[in-house]
Amino acid sequence: AAAAAVYKQWIPNTNFETASNWDKGRVPCARDVVRFEKDKVVSVFVRSPYALTDMYLPLNGEFVLAAGAGFTAFDGSWDPGCDSGGTVRFTDAEQHSWFDPTLWQDVFSSGELKPSGRVFSVDEERVPCHYDDVIFPAETSFRVNTDSSQQVIHLRSISVMGQELSTPEAWAGYLQGPSAPLQFHGNGTLQVTGTGCPDKSGCACGNAPDGPRICAALLRASGKQCPVPVCQSPLQPLGHCCGVCGATINLDFTPDFDLQKYQDRLVQELLSQPKYTGVQMAISKVHKAQTFLGIVSRSFTPIIQIVLIDDRAGAQTGTAAEQLAGDIMEDVAQHGEALGISSGKMEVATGSTFSRQRGSHTLSRITVGTVMGLLFGLMFLGGILFLYRKGKLR
Repeated sequence: AAAAAVYKQWIPNTNFETASNWDKGRVPCARDVVRFEKDKVVSVFVRSPYALTDMYLPLNGEFVLAAGAGFTAFDGSWDPGCDSGGTVRFTDAEQHSWFDPTLWQDVFSSGELKPSGRVFSVDEERVPCHYDDVIFPAETSFRVNTDSSQQVIHLRSISVMGQELSTPEAWAGYLQGPSAPLQFHGNGTLQVTGTGCPDKSGCACGNAPDGPRICAALLRASGKQCPVPVCQSPLQPLGHCCGVCGATINLDFTPDFDLQKYQDRLVQELLSQPKYTGVQMAISKVHKAQTFLGIVSRSFTPIIQIVLIDDRAGAQTGTAAEQLAGDIMEDVAQHGEALGISSGKMEVATGSTFSRQRGSHTLSRITVGTVMGLLFGLMFLGGILFLYRKGKLR
């Protein structure tokens, strides 16, 4: 469970020393007048001592002072680098949203940044999922908007100011303290469960209800529109905001399936091959809506979704991902039963002349669909004949 745990760290902060938190793009110096907007709630961490000419404080906020930090009045002596003073305003920290994927990064449990590898996450899973561990870096202050389509946002644990809160009781105690209302605002309530994913086949992220919110934040950061894909009919993976060129595979699984072991198998035996350099893979459990006769029902089926993309350009876009998808499907055909995989479907969209292909290593679904169609057809004809015999239909 510890090996499979995912740690996501919040990036923005409201530290006094962060230049981007000030409208002048620099930290205030001795001749400056510092102004916090009176009606803006804020928590500010201060690392060092500062001499200032004047400072206007918010009506509701806090300063968290490191050892030796504080404020003194400027005595008029010469301060290098601060020849002319002015008014420096603290910028608005209200706009940082919990469901903005660009404000999170994957880290190790120590908080050290994870290198970008061959495995990536679809957009909904870039935001903390229900069984993830959330880290707000030690010696930083922050303010985050938790507006959500869900009343409760579940998490495994939250680390704040170097303190890990991994039980519901510990988190409830923190929420009753003075800092929590200054750090978290919005209609969504964060709840720590202290438990990881209990299913070896994996757990769905749980952010689907906030998918539109995640995509809106992502597109707002990237220019309000998805990049134009090279392929004519891009694929739309579940949980991803924009279409992609490459391949997707949907796997049906049995109780014997182990998501972590299968991911390791794909990385070590296939993705690591030299011919697949430049290919990236996302793999996770998602819930796919059931369809019947083209109508989407309210029931959802858990599947394992694999998304493959590559760094090739032009007409070659997605071709390496397509080749890898074919190898995965062949591996499923040979070893699927032993791996706990009952069936799989592949869909491809590349930059080549053909736009989209579908494949499956089993014909069971096609056969079942054909049989069901014939049955319904016979039932319909039987009903017509019955009504005709009864004189109800001319």
